[in-house]
Amino acid sequence: MEKTKIMGILDDWNFWSRDRDAGLVRKEYLQNLTALAKTGQIVEVLGVRRSGKSTILLQYIRHLIKEGVDPKNILYVNFEDLRFEGFTLELLNQIYETYLEYVQPNPKQYIFLDEIQKVNGWEKFARTLHELKKAHIFVSGSNSKLLSGKISSVLTGRHLDLTIFPLEFREFLLFKSIEIKNRLDLISNRHKINALLNEYLQYGGFPLVCLKEPKKELLETYFEDIINKDIIENKNIANVSKIKSLAKFYLTNAGRRISFNSISKFQDLSLDTIERYSYYLEEAYLINFIKKFSYSVKEQERTMSIVYVIDNGLRNLVSFKFSEDYGWLYQNVVANTLIKKYGKNKIFYWMSETKEEVDFVVKPSLKPQQLIQVCYTLSDPITKKRELSALLKASKELKCKNLLVITENTEEEEKMGNKKIRYMPLWKWLLE
Repeated sequence: MEKTKIMGILDDWNFWSRDRDAGLVRKEYLQNLTALAKTGQIVEVLGVRRSGKSTILLQYIRHLIKEGVDPKNILYVNFEDLRFEGFTLELLNQIYETYLEYVQPNPKQYIFLDEIQKVNGWEKFARTLHELKKAHIFVSGSNSKLLSGKISSVLTGRHLDLTIFPLEFREFLLFKSIEIKNRLDLISNRHKINALLNEYLQYGGFPLVCLKEPKKELLETYFEDIINKDIIENKNIANVSKIKSLAKFYLTNAGRRISFNSISKFQDLSLDTIERYSYYLEEAYLINFIKKFSYSVKEQERTMSIVYVIDNGLRNLVSFKFSEDYGWLYQNVVANTLIKKYGKNKIFYWMSETKEEVDFVVKPSLKPQQLIQVCYTLSDPITKKRELSALLKASKELKCKNLLVITENTEEEEKMGNKKIRYMPLWKWLLE
């Protein structure tokens, strides 16, 4: 590829001759990225497509420049740019050599490689520059297995990861110009918050979807891009219709227990194919599987998982019975909030031998820390009795007294025997 063409592309993306808009700052991620950068390790920014990875990289670049780093010592390469001709290790080396020749930066640079999974062998390039201490390396990708196999072996002990999620509710409010700093802000904005919660439940938290119209069309594009670019292209899948059908099945059944055996019969695919496709969807961050709580790893693997979707907007694309599905939408939002805070391997569901269920067991360490039941409404006495009975039974079995029920608008505490149950509205829990 000609050097002049490479420089033309690089100049469009970099800060060498102009400032670039980096959107609304997501402070938590910017702080985390800054802290990881100080370790001197290769930093990988991972997450579902369109969650804001590129924007956060650009925000960190602006932060570096504000801190006094010369823009010429920063190289940002966006491998989503279709003007690049073939995504090879040779091209990556050529881009770097062209940058050195034309821009002439100082001996140690900051290099940002966005959507790097497109380039086969990129890990060798990153490791070489890292070991020679020539550059601070930052890479991003839309696949959680970016470091799998040979990549993991090449970069073992040399990388740290930061996972980016779509907007959590507090960030969503900031994007809507509502900042909650104290209890007074919470009270004075109560009605706006409730109205925006409905939008958040319906269209989710992808940053551009939050800010732009038409929302549904944007979400449809995101779904197609995740399936086509992050799964079908990466895994060379020929049976396109089947994996799309499986993805839509999971989106429709968010919050429900799933069985690969049953899905295999329903989708007319082998069990091996269903398992493989399912994990591809999980690797692309479209879905997450939450396992049943058990102190036995074998039992966890043996029992059915519950599937959750990374964003309510994507879930509603397929199952758009919005008014009928509030309970599932609440549960999906809670799941994503817990996964972001603790990691999906620290979140479980509980089920008794008689099929009583608790939605979430939060276990960040050796013992369960909290049991959470999600109930949109408790107006039906039978429903309330069923949900609380399961919660109390799990509390006794797991020896956990921190019991929470997340609802639409109930906020109180209730004593049942020697146990105390706290009720909290979803909007308030999300803003804690």
